[in-house]
Amino acid sequence: MTFHAASREALAAAELRLLELVDATTDADELSTLGEELFSVVSLLTAQPQLRRALGDSSSDRAGREQLVKGLLSGQVSAGTLQVLVAVVTSKWSSPRELVDGVESLAQTALLVRAERDNRLDAVEDELFRLGRIVAGSQNFELVLSDHSVEPARKVELVDSLLAGKVEPVTKTLVDQLVREPRGAHVVDGLMRLADLAAKRRERSVAHVRSAVELSAEQQERLSATLTRIYSRPIALHVEVDASLAGGLLIKIGDEVIDGSVAGRLAALRRDLAG
Repeated sequence: MTFHAASREALAAAELRLLELVDATTDADELSTLGEELFSVVSLLTAQPQLRRALGDSSSDRAGREQLVKGLLSGQVSAGTLQVLVAVVTSKWSSPRELVDGVESLAQTALLVRAERDNRLDAVEDELFRLGRIVAGSQNFELVLSDHSVEPARKVELVDSLLAGKVEPVTKTLVDQLVREPRGAHVVDGLMRLADLAAKRRERSVAHVRSAVELSAEQQERLSATLTRIYSRPIALHVEVDASLAGGLLIKIGDEVIDGSVAGRLAALRRDLAG
C-alpha cells in the first residue's frame, strides 16, 4: 500500500485518533468492532464511487465532508468508529483511492492491536504466512480466489471452509476482508503483506527464508540469532522449503537478498562466464 505525501500525513493524523481510542479502551471486543466496522466502510466506499469522491475531495468544504459522514453513518457504527472516520474525512488525501486505502489500513491496525492485547499476535502472523503458502501452492485455489466472475461471498465461503475453527478470530476477519475486497491485490501478496504488518507491529523485521530442506527449530533459532546480530534488530523468520534451490538458503529481508543457495551460486557463475 503506497501513499503520497499528503495521504501519509492524513493517515498519521487518523492513526493518532485511532490509538487514542485504543489506549482508552479496556474491552478488547471493542477493537474487533472498530476493525470490522472500518472494513464495512471500505466495502461501502469501494461500491459507491460517487460517495468515495465526495469524501476524498480535499478541495471541498471540510465541515461539509464531516457532516456527510456523520449523516450517513451516525447510528450505523459505534461512536469510536465514527470519530476515526471524522478524522479521516477532515484530512487532506492525495486521492479518494488513497483515502479508502487509509481506512483499510486503520481497520487492520485495530484488529492487530486486538491480537496484541490477547497475546495472540505471533499466532496471527504465523497463520497469515502459512495460509499464503497454502494458497500459493494450490493453483486451483488461487485461480478461484482471483477469478472476478466468482461471487465474493462464495470466495469467503471457500476460505472459511479451510479456516473454520483452525485460526484466530482476527486472522479470519483479516482474510475474509482480503478475499471479499482484494482491491486489485493478489490474494497471496495480500496475505504476505498482512503477515508483514503483524511482524512490524511487534517491531521486528521479517526474513523470508527459502531452504532446500526443512530447518529444525534449533537451526531456525540459530539463523534468527545470526541475522539479529547482523542487522542489530530482532528478526522474525518465515521459512518455506524449496527443493529447486538444490542446497543452502535464499534469504530476503526487505529489498536485500542473501543468496547462499547452490542454484544461486550456479546462476552467478553462469553470469560471470557469460560476461
